[in-house]
Amino acid sequence: MATSYPLHRIKVVLLEDIHQRAVELLEQGGFTVEHHTSAYNGQDLIDVARDAHIVGIRSKTHVTEEFLAAADRLWAVGCYCIGTNQVDLAQAAARGVPIFNAPFSNTRSVAEKTLAEVIMLHRKLGDRNTQMHQGVWQKSAVGSHEIRGRTLGIVGYGRIGSQVSVLAELLGMRVLYYDVAEVLTLGNSQSVMSLDQILAESDVVTLHVPATDATKGMIGAEQLAAMKPGAFLINNARGTVVDVQALADAIHSGHIGGAAVDVFPSEPAVNGDDFNSPLCGCPNVILTPHVGGSTIEAQRNIAESVSGRLVKLMNNGSTTTAVNIPEVQLPRLHPGCHRVLHFHRNVPGVLGRLHSAIAEFDVNIVAQYLQTDAHHAYAILDIETPYGGDKDKDAELKAALRTPETIRVRTIW
Repeated sequence: MATSYPLHRIKVVLLEDIHQRAVELLEQGGFTVEHHTSAYNGQDLIDVARDAHIVGIRSKTHVTEEFLAAADRLWAVGCYCIGTNQVDLAQAAARGVPIFNAPFSNTRSVAEKTLAEVIMLHRKLGDRNTQMHQGVWQKSAVGSHEIRGRTLGIVGYGRIGSQVSVLAELLGMRVLYYDVAEVLTLGNSQSVMSLDQILAESDVVTLHVPATDATKGMIGAEQLAAMKPGAFLINNARGTVVDVQALADAIHSGHIGGAAVDVFPSEPAVNGDDFNSPLCGCPNVILTPHVGGSTIEAQRNIAESVSGRLVKLMNNGSTTTAVNIPEVQLPRLHPGCHRVLHFHRNVPGVLGRLHSAIAEFDVNIVAQYLQTDAHHAYAILDIETPYGGDKDKDAELKAALRTPETIRVRTIW
């Protein structure tokens, strides 16, 4: 099938060993895919992906202003993970590059891991396992508890925190939660008014918050001291949220009874690299290498979710769920029409100038869509074309649509 841009020439570069299902879906879309197992940054990333139309990353690759400036063919970035803080979202938006992520696909995996750690900490199973491997038989009920009847405090009652809440209740726990936003309470969980109340009343506190200026260092020495003596802390959220040295000090002092930590302020770039943390060697501490969402099911779900939206963007221009530009859900492009995708700065008069430019070509507009945010606008115009797919005419039309406010213009058919 003839298309405005040959599908096989659309180059996709996937990094960080993204699930093979992503490769399958993108290749089924007709694109050419390069699959890399490593993360790349700086000049290495530019060397590997500067000519890509689509780049897929996870959490270790950083899409910076430097890379965006060098990757002048880039049409989209897929973050095959929950977070997008590894991408310069503002600079991507300024270049008309939508960023997609997978905010739902691995939430169940993280929630299950959290509940497992709640049980393990209450039974000190991590220490018992280590001792057995060392040939030490240490059978004792001292300090071990059922979780039924204990209080779980959830900080961040979003997609993951709310699932943890439901699962914990099924196991007989009392659940408190604190969130800065107004959210729907599930089951018998109870909302509290402050982080201080969560810390004071909970037997175990689990964190499910994003990496922001507000959450950076939100659990430090002062907050740990406010927790119940012998309470546990779980961090499967972001490494910047907890002061790990303060946590290690609180565990060694005996005030905190243990912890489970999956994310760290500084993490090795690749498997096999040395890892060091003040928490290494602390009693009743479970350390895992950022694997909260790393299950086969979650990685496949993420691959399908992000890849599906990248294919839809390329095929019809839809930006639904993009995190940095106006979202537009578009219908299928009908035969006999061209679709104009026009990213521009959000200032008055642009749409009128687009209409005038199209009228000069004696072309009828059959459908129109527009969505804006504070800084950018995304206009989509479906037009009847009298020139039968003439690429020269198509190029002339795109040139005429480049106003001083234009960020990017693309036509698809």
